[in-house]
Amino acid sequence: MAEVVIVESKAAAGALVADEIVALIDSKPDTVLGLATGSTPLPVYEALRERLAGHDVSRVRGFALDEYVGLDPEHPESYRSVITREVIEPLGLDPARIRVPNGAVETIEHAGDDYELAIDAAGGVDLQILGIGTDGHIGFNEPGSSFASSTRVKTLTEQTREDNARFFDSIDEVPRHCITQGLGTILRARHLVLLAFGEGKAAAVAAAVEGPVSAMLPGSAIQLHPHVTVVVDEAAASELKLADYYRYTFANKPAWQGI
Repeated sequence: MAEVVIVESKAAAGALVADEIVALIDSKPDTVLGLATGSTPLPVYEALRERLAGHDVSRVRGFALDEYVGLDPEHPESYRSVITREVIEPLGLDPARIRVPNGAVETIEHAGDDYELAIDAAGGVDLQILGIGTDGHIGFNEPGSSFASSTRVKTLTEQTREDNARFFDSIDEVPRHCITQGLGTILRARHLVLLAFGEGKAAAVAAAVEGPVSAMLPGSAIQLHPHVTVVVDEAAASELKLADYYRYTFANKPAWQGI
């Protein structure tokens, strides 16, 4: 079972996860982070800004979860731009050590294999930050994705395009395809940290944590991983049947165990 931590706010979630990442970097200077984009992980990145001050991050490496296919990397909503703006520059990371899948149409046929090789060459991801979509997707692994899937091109559902339209001037500008780490790729990370906030994510969180493992709910793949931490606010936890149990176990957890 995943460890579920219910917190009072996004800021509290960000602080909790950021503390774990700082401790990881201090113990392993060449830590490899799996970097999610979107609004969900922002509290973590914001908390890291002050916590990493004075820490050596020159050897930290990172791999983004996904990228749009055919979108210019210089576009402000490409995930290359987002990672640069929200993670690399604020945290003082080395841009050469942070990878994003290559969404260029010209090389898309082998871009997935290239990315898998790069992750393997880095020694694998130590801590993977994840969000979850309202339909249960993680990364851009839409319902029906194989749990054994590797980095590949996917067609985005209309719901996902509608969810992401807020970042563009209109839904017509949201690309229809992406390149994303597969569920199999994600499950190879040594520690998964899934965050979710708000009532709109409550059903997806409950299904991922407590429901049956099913390709129709990609987030349920986390149940197959030996080290998963799910950090949610009260609203996102509102449909969890074992919420009181999760609160009790975390309140009585030894501090030295971390998350």
